[in-house]
Amino acid sequence: MADPTAPRDDLDVPVRLGPHPPRRVVSLVPSLTEALAVTAPGLLVGATDWCSHPAGLSVTRVGGTKNPDVRRVLALAPDLVLANDEENRRPDLDALRAAGVPVWVTDIRTLDGAFRSLDRLLTTACGLPRPAWLGEAEAAWSRLGSDTPRQGHDGPRTVVPIWRRPWMVLGRDTFAGDLLRRLGPRLVHADHPERYPAIPLPELIACRPELVVLPDEPYRFSAEDGPESFPGTPAALVSGRHLTWYGPSLVTAPAVLRRALDHPVGPGRTNSTGGTGGTGGT
Repeated sequence: MADPTAPRDDLDVPVRLGPHPPRRVVSLVPSLTEALAVTAPGLLVGATDWCSHPAGLSVTRVGGTKNPDVRRVLALAPDLVLANDEENRRPDLDALRAAGVPVWVTDIRTLDGAFRSLDRLLTTACGLPRPAWLGEAEAAWSRLGSDTPRQGHDGPRTVVPIWRRPWMVLGRDTFAGDLLRRLGPRLVHADHPERYPAIPLPELIACRPELVVLPDEPYRFSAEDGPESFPGTPAALVSGRHLTWYGPSLVTAPAVLRRALDHPVGPGRTNSTGGTGGTGGT
């Protein structure tokens, strides 16, 4: 029977934490790994193979976000595992819970939701003081202003591929889509029934986008791989970490993304604010 006093994660699932703040945490999400490692590096004992930030992170690797080695996670004796509803598979999380490990699951679809979720994860689940970088990130995004013309309906009609073979794009209700909306672009597929619809390239071109945004993750688009598929359309090569990660990268994301969006390039050229080359999604 669930403890009615236990804190609940983003899915409203009660998480039975121990009597003391966690001392050994495993993160199955790259952006949450960075958030915890920057806030309290001593807590993190395990992370996925895709957890690339902060640089030099030295913890036990436990496999991928979609295929973590549950036995390796359990061998680390964590008193908390951090996960995400979109990034991680529920059978893996259920297996950890069945072994008696508390699992805190985030579900982030908007920037405001990210700020709330990160606050609760760090302060409620991990028992930490609210980190300064979280307030800095909120301030950085608030400086954009809530009533700028670019946030209305005047921005360029934009297609945002996240994969090719098959081509997939940002659709409705996505964190990355909310960030782009705040920066001006109007996503062509923002009202699509699916969050990440697969749409053939001829249909994408037929939409006559005024801008194509190409992040370097989860698919590693680059100046040589992506812009040539949209001849005549300006292409912004952006950092996937700044577009899709929710954590300390949000402090600099508005400036990094704005520079890339304001200086799109044509096929075969690079812009000075392109992506980091990372892989690993959120």
